Amino acid sequence: MHPVSSLSALRDRFAPSDRMPLVFLGHGSPMNAIEDTANSRAWTALGRSLPRPKAILVVSAHWMTRGTTLVDVSALPRTIHDFYGFPQALFDQRYPAPGDPALAREMVSLLASHRVAGDDSWGLDHGAWTVLKFLYPEADVPVFQVSVDMSRDLAHQLEIGRTLSELRNRGVLILGSGNVVHNLRAVTWSDDAKPLDFAQDFDALFTDRLAGRDFAALADRAGLGSLLSQAHPSLDHYLPTLTIAGASDAGDDLTFLTETIDLGAISMRSFVFHPR
Repeated sequence: MHPVSSLSALRDRFAPSDRMPLVFLGHGSPMNAIEDTANSRAWTALGRSLPRPKAILVVSAHWMTRGTTLVDVSALPRTIHDFYGFPQALFDQRYPAPGDPALAREMVSLLASHRVAGDDSWGLDHGAWTVLKFLYPEADVPVFQVSVDMSRDLAHQLEIGRTLSELRNRGVLILGSGNVVHNLRAVTWSDDAKPLDFAQDFDALFTDRLAGRDFAALADRAGLGSLLSQAHPSLDHYLPTLTIAGASDAGDDLTFLTETIDLGAISMRSFVFHPR
């Protein structure tokens, strides 16, 4: 696997395939949804390069459960504004994509050994719709979410990804949304804030292990040590990276997209695994 780091190269490398790519996007601030930023422009360009899926499964940092994994089986997922203190224009945003209840219930069966259940009370949180509006702006592709079980160890998310991998052969785009580094306690609220040392170090470590397909190292809490706790005081934004990694296989190529570290402590690194 040879990582590539440009959208133009990504467009060139997508070839017709029966197997869908995997996408992880560092979503950062909800304001990306209503501002013209390097991130939102990259997501738009990515959407134009991706094959059109039959459905989208989103693993978002913002649907956290404990003791179970939930799958959204609603027919019309609501747009969830799970934040506060932002302009009204952000709360006015809607992403009216349909759900896919039949496929979602099949996924419940697929994950039967992982303490899973269907749920119709969630919808699309801002980890989902703030990026989907750029990938598929017409909101015409069915979308549903799966939660991250915060009570399990890191390797559990790799296993969830491995189990979900077969959906790639059915035209399903699996989209992870979180951040490779996410420490709101350490952010500097300035557009020109310099990346903090721990943020750069963890981002570099993650990138190296991901490119080398050493996913076990990325799920080794003890091995990652204090650097992991500095990068992620809570693991919610990290877990979707592992789901996406777990769903990949040796036949995938890896492309890195946005790579900045915003506000000193939020990595906007995004990546795509795409079949050869």
